[in-house]
Amino acid sequence: MIDFRSDTVTKPSAGMLDAMLKAPLGDDVFGEDPSVNKLETLTAAMFGYEAGLFCPSGTMTNQIAIKVHTQPGDEVICDKLSHIYQYEGGGIAFNSGCSVRLIEGNRGRITADQVKESINPNDIHKPVSTLVSLENTANRGGGSCYDFSEIEKIKEVCLQNNLKLHLDGARIFNAIVAKDETAKQYGEVFDSISVCLSKGLGTPVGSVLLGTTAFIKKARRIRKVFGGGMRQAGILAAAGIYALENNVARLAEDHRHATVIAEALKEKDFVGDMLAVETNIVIFEVKGRFTAQQLSEQLKKHNILTIAISPTQVRIVVHLDITKEMVSKTIQLIQTL
Repeated sequence: MIDFRSDTVTKPSAGMLDAMLKAPLGDDVFGEDPSVNKLETLTAAMFGYEAGLFCPSGTMTNQIAIKVHTQPGDEVICDKLSHIYQYEGGGIAFNSGCSVRLIEGNRGRITADQVKESINPNDIHKPVSTLVSLENTANRGGGSCYDFSEIEKIKEVCLQNNLKLHLDGARIFNAIVAKDETAKQYGEVFDSISVCLSKGLGTPVGSVLLGTTAFIKKARRIRKVFGGGMRQAGILAAAGIYALENNVARLAEDHRHATVIAEALKEKDFVGDMLAVETNIVIFEVKGRFTAQQLSEQLKKHNILTIAISPTQVRIVVHLDITKEMVSKTIQLIQTL
């Protein structure tokens, strides 16, 4: 089976499994798991932060960050396609008691001018604008990447208006590799970052939340409240350490594979508009002979799994379990349709 449904479907490699089996362990709730401590320190150092917090999921790290940065009744500013709004179960309202100001961005990316226009005035009738959240890469934007200069402009707006800036970095390393950036660039701009390890980096579970020592101290308490305190979590943390040390640079291969698949799709009469392919995600419109669901089902008959993300769009996500041979087989099938 060739599984393009998501980069979350990856399985640990032999090297990663070996690292997990050999991981030194302790009770992380007591702060005594050496593998968890190493992962948190390693990730924080990569981005230039004081501290990190290992959590089961990117949804948890995002929701913890929002909770730390806000008070009930505040408002979070983000793109309308943001994962924190679309795919985290209403967590902003449920966990933090905040409302959301949604911006109509460009493929999941918003601008400094849009942020500035979305900040509420000091009016008792309106919620207090407290936090801006960006997603890079933007999933529903087809893995689109921010121009870093725009992020810097957004940061300046936040500073001028006393807003915090959070990054949902579910695929942050895809952006870093694609745009030839550094992790420390991001650490210099964002007040907090959620770094996901279980997508393109290939770990079975986990994300790391990054921030100042004071921020992470509060985040650790909230993680406990959310039920995210794990015990001998070093088995999972060891996979994260392995991924950060071995699986970042290879993301460029996923990006190349996504590009060649996209080029094959563009030749077909049933493929309409396609979002620009910048990283490992291909989102395209299906028209004519197929609906999106019918095309996905047709591919499944040939052991190729995709997702119809809307009545008219199919998504393909490339990851480290997709080999060059799988890409060639996929292209050959596309050409026969």
